[in-house]
Amino acid sequence: MSIIDKPDPCFLRFWGVRGSYASPFESHLGVGGNTSCVELRAGNSLLVCDAGTGIIPLGEHIISNDGPRELLVLMTHYHWDHICGLPFFVPAFRRDWRVRFFGPGRDAQEIERSIAAQMRAPYFPVETENWQADIGYVEPQCEGLRHGPFLIRHGSVHHPGVTYGYRITIAGRTVVYVSDNEFRFLDRSLANAGDLSDEDHAIFRSVISEERMAELALIRDADILIHDAQYTEEAYITKRGWGHSCYLDTVDAAIDAGVRLLYLFHHDPGNDDRIVEEMLVRARALIAERGSSLQCEIAREGLVVTL
Repeated sequence: MSIIDKPDPCFLRFWGVRGSYASPFESHLGVGGNTSCVELRAGNSLLVCDAGTGIIPLGEHIISNDGPRELLVLMTHYHWDHICGLPFFVPAFRRDWRVRFFGPGRDAQEIERSIAAQMRAPYFPVETENWQADIGYVEPQCEGLRHGPFLIRHGSVHHPGVTYGYRITIAGRTVVYVSDNEFRFLDRSLANAGDLSDEDHAIFRSVISEERMAELALIRDADILIHDAQYTEEAYITKRGWGHSCYLDTVDAAIDAGVRLLYLFHHDPGNDDRIVEEMLVRARALIAERGSSLQCEIAREGLVVTL
């Protein structure tokens, strides 16, 4: 992974881009093998989205460089591929660091319990009580969170359990981070529902329309959208309802919502570099077919994007 030590003062960087489990295979290293973790930096303010295995090299990098000793980690949810880097996150074990966490939960105590659970026997020998940093858990706030110049709002998305997507505003730009989400679950379910009455069809169509508006509201007019694009069309046939999007549904939604730049994210560990690159080609072909100005790229480990 190529690391730029001093990019522009306001940027994001991908440290982990895989879903489900880490895949450090030679055939995958062009895109990257670590699970979800994205860094956003604005001057001395550091924001981290998710704590998959990508947070491990992030932690090692930031302790070796001059910079802030404080950060906020936004958890989308607590599935293992999004939290498994925390036991090895070096800043949490340093007394001169201040680390805050936010994620799904009714209060700070529930967030703390969710994060601490994986670091207890019999799952791990070192508990969060052994962390040396100033650790805190942020209470949910209806008006959104502020971390330095970042304004952060969250919304629920379609993934098993309670899962958040984040809409982050910084320097006049909007970055939306939705690591795990299944677009078009309801209308694809209707297509497979079999015989329904006209009345039932009308009810379903109304519900689907409302659901679609809610899906698009979170990502509407985003300058940058980082979104789940895990499945190929073929894979999605057998994995509908698992809480991840077919990449073409992600592209369609980004176009419908007026997104400017889409990064295909949360790559299936079964998809090597060749498959992911082919997905990008087909995604761009769909964009051209729809006559959209959407830009589409692959989220790659180590990629730095200036904000």
